[in-house]
Order: sequence, then C-alpha cells, then structure tokens
Amino acid sequence: MHSWSDTLRFAFQPVINLSTGGVAGLEILARPETGDILAEARRDPELDGGLAVSAVRAAARKETLLPLHVNVFAGTLADLGGLAVLHDAVRQAGRMPWEVTLDVGPPYTHVPQQALLEAVAGLREQGFRISADGIGDGDVPLRLLVDMAPDLVKLDASLLARPSAVRAMRTLCDQLGALLCVEGVETELQCAAALSAGAHLAQGELFAPPTRLPAADVYVPPRSPVGGVPPRSGPTVGQFVRPAALLPATASAGQVRALLTGSPDVSGVVLVDVRGMPVRSVHRSRFLLSMSGRYGHALYADRPAVKLGDPPRTVGVDATAWEVLDVVAVGGRDRTSDDVAVVDRYGRCVGVLRLADLVRALAESRVEEAAGLNPLTRLPGSDAITGEVDRRIADGGAFALSWLDIDHFKQVNDGAGFAAGDELIRSVGQALQRSASGNTRVGHIGGDDFLLLADPEGMDRLAPAVLDTPWSASGRPVTLSLATVVCTPGSVRDHREAAACLAPLKQAAKALCGASWVLGRAGLPGHEVRRGAGAPAPQARCG
Repeated sequence: MHSWSDTLRFAFQPVINLSTGGVAGLEILARPETGDILAEARRDPELDGGLAVSAVRAAARKETLLPLHVNVFAGTLADLGGLAVLHDAVRQAGRMPWEVTLDVGPPYTHVPQQALLEAVAGLREQGFRISADGIGDGDVPLRLLVDMAPDLVKLDASLLARPSAVRAMRTLCDQLGALLCVEGVETELQCAAALSAGAHLAQGELFAPPTRLPAADVYVPPRSPVGGVPPRSGPTVGQFVRPAALLPATASAGQVRALLTGSPDVSGVVLVDVRGMPVRSVHRSRFLLSMSGRYGHALYADRPAVKLGDPPRTVGVDATAWEVLDVVAVGGRDRTSDDVAVVDRYGRCVGVLRLADLVRALAESRVEEAAGLNPLTRLPGSDAITGEVDRRIADGGAFALSWLDIDHFKQVNDGAGFAAGDELIRSVGQALQRSASGNTRVGHIGGDDFLLLADPEGMDRLAPAVLDTPWSASGRPVTLSLATVVCTPGSVRDHREAAACLAPLKQAAKALCGASWVLGRAGLPGHEVRRGAGAPAPQARCG
C-alpha cells in the first residue's frame, strides 16, 4: 500500500439537478493532509488509478446510495488502457458500474488520442458513464470531445461570463445526447446564468461545500419563472432523472425492506439483472404494506423480492415528458405513482423519474407558452419563432423563414371595421395552422403580420393553400403577400441576420399586385417572383 493512503482523506460534493433541485450524484474529491498527491497522480497513472479505487471504497464506507463521480486523468486512461481495478472495486463495494461516472479531466495535451478513445469505449462497454471534465478551462480539443461522445460535459463556471459559448455547448450536448453541468458555482447570479444558458446540472459552494460526510441538505435558489433553452417537443427526461435505488434481482424482500426503512427519501427500488437491466420495480408503499401485515415479515422476508415487484416501466434517456406520460397511462391507476426507470442505449437503468417532477415541468412550460401567445389568434409570438431559428442555425440545418401579411389592411379596418379585421386575422391564422405540416412553425407577431418557419421545401404546399384562398372582409376582397428567404448552413449567423435578409423581400412582395409570393436566398442577389404581377422590384442582396 502506498504511503499516501495514511494521510489521504476524501470529501463529497453534491451534483445538483437544476430542474428538480435534487442531488443527482456525489463527486468524490481527494483531500491529502500533506503534499500534492494530485500533481503526483498526473505523472503516475498507477497512482491515479489507485486514487480512483480508494475513492469508491471511501464512498462505500459512507453507505450512500447516490451515483458517484470519480475523477481520473485522461493520460491515466490512455496509458493503462482503462481501469480494470476500478471495475473490480465497484463490484466489491456492492455498486454497479453504471452508477459510477468517470470524470475524465485534463491535461489532454500529449495524450495519445486513439488510446484514450479505445479506453473510454472499453469502460463504457463495462457500464461506466463518461464525463468530460474541465471544459472551457482546460485543453481538450473539440474534435476529441465529439469523438468521446461523453454522457456528461462539465463546464467551468468562468465560462458563464460568455453565455453564447455555454448555449453553444448545450447545443453540442443535445447533439451528443449528453447532459451539461456547470461546476464551481458560487453565487445565485451564476446559478441563474447556468439555468438561462440551458445547463442541466451544477455543483459548487453555493449548493454545498465538499464535506467528509455526504451532504444531507443542499441549498438551491428558487427558480425564475423564465427558464433556459425552450423545449423542442416538451422537456426531455434527462433533465429530471433522479438517482435510482438499485438492488440485484436476486435480492430478498428483507434486503429491500432494510434499504427502504433506512432511506426514507427512496420512493422505490429497481431490481436489475447482471447487465443492469430492470427486471422488477418495487413501490415503497405497496411493498411495506405487504410486509407490515400480521405475518408479512415471516412470509416474505427470505423470499425473493421479485415476487413482490411489478414489471418495470421504462423509457429511454432521450424520451420527452409527454412520452413518459404515455407510458404511465398504460396500466392500472394504482401504479400512477410508481417511479419510471430510465435506461441508456444498452437498456441499463441509469435513474428513475417521478411523475410529480414531470407534471410540474409540463405545467410550467404550458404557462410560459400561454404567456407568449397572441391573444387574438392564440399563436406564439416572434420570440418563439426566432428562438427556433437560432436553434436550427446552431444545428447546421437549412430552413425557410417567411413573412406574410394582409395587403392594405388599414384600409380594410377603416372600411369594414375592426371586428371584421380581427375576424380576418383569425381566419388567416387558422388557415396557416391547418396548412402547416412537419417541422413548420407558425407565429403571429402582431397586427396582420405572421412569421412562418419551415424546411426549405415546406412552403411549396403551404403557400398555394393560403394564397389561392379567396379572402374577404365584410364582402371586400382581400389579398395576401408572402416573402420567403431560404437560409442554408453558414449563410446567416442568427435570427437577426435572417430577418435582415427577409426585409427587402417583403418590400418586393408588397410592390406586386394581387396575391404575391417572392422567394430569395440568403447571401445571394436577386429574388424569384412566384406569385403576383406588376413592375419588377429592385434587386437586393443580403448577408
């Protein structure tokens, strides 16, 4: 045994789920009483591997059920080709590899990248989760980060001063299927900035300092009513995963009872097979009720717990909250309060979901959406559309942004009355909604102005359906004008540039007679008149 083990202690710092306010895991930090053992471990892979093993054993002595985050240098994994000793230590501690996240940290310079990627792939095959640590304050190449495809990316809190960079990293995490964590959060302002930029997790002195015993209480600032990155199709379950209480499928009812009575915050136990795949779900209340009868303990204590469990309800880590509700809706009402097991791409249980967390998140998202709806048409406003434009730009996709309005609407209002004008606007909005399909989004930005966001070919069907409709207000014929700009990857940097490209096309469409449609391409001169007649409008170039 190394001499450093006599003076080495470990501290635990919670990782906080910013959506639920709960503790998602514990990072184990080495705290030597003398010397700088971390500097030595950076140069000595065997020592670094020994530290990782000692960290797991220290957590086992504290009898915590929370998932663990264990630090290891990138060079250690590349040099050792993985950590076979860590896998054995995790099993000996009574834990599963998928309950352990390896925080792979810098330096990455001079680390053989192919050897590191092979080691990461081997560890992932064993079930370990991988975190890329020190991003933003380290030296990890962006290409290597993408190739590692981590389950979690940890950003240094100093990067919060550059929110665009954090939002960009959130977009990358979405593409990789990873969660985003900000570490080193010390103030409520930093916490709010992390939420606003789209972080899922955070850790730092604000929530709880590193302590010798796993923290029982953490401080989480109250959430602002305005959240971070707007959901694409409802919140994803990755934001709400809670640690799962796991036991092997061979566990007895007595073992389950001991876990539940010793951990009052645990709402249920997931029984898993040797691969970590859920076999049975044990609900706390129903299980303890069965055991508390006159002969319950005598009848069940030594029997397999699977006899008292139910088939597990499972969803993938990339499922949306709405998809979870579909899963919960299947089956008896007596199971609506059961935890839902979250599984990774290998089918292994990586956590659980509580229905209350999802319902609250869906309610909040609906309230936020309702606040942004136009009261006349009940369509989202410009913020929702422009936000989606920025997301599509960040995703590197092509799209068509269109603006539509009613020709000479002031004259319509003055001649037919505001009630007829309002009814016309509502009818146009309803027609746009009916005609929209696929990824097309319709927004009402005020007055008689509408915004449409679609795939590049998405307007080919929608435009004729709206423009060819005979419109009128109190018997007065009315026509519509439509302008579209097609944006290819790299042609615009954000929604402001896309809007600037759309402005001259709008003028061109309004210069035509009757129902009109003008289409241009960002960064290219000129435009195509697809509908309408009249004098040619001036040629314009944007971008």
